[in-house]
Amino acid sequence: MNRQQAITEAARSVIEHGGPECRTDPQIPCAAMDRALGLGATHEDIRAEMRRQRGES
Repeated sequence: MNRQQAITEAARSVIEHGGPECRTDPQIPCAAMDRALGLGATHEDIRAEMRRQRGES
């Protein structure tokens, strides 16, 4: 998995988790975030990808 793939996975996982609604196990998005950050992504990279996946500008 490369950095961009990890960012995409982390953003998707966080969105699917559903924030305070906790629709999934919180360890799932945390693990995805850890993988992305370990490959050099920043929190801003993941936030930007989340906005992109949601269709926001």
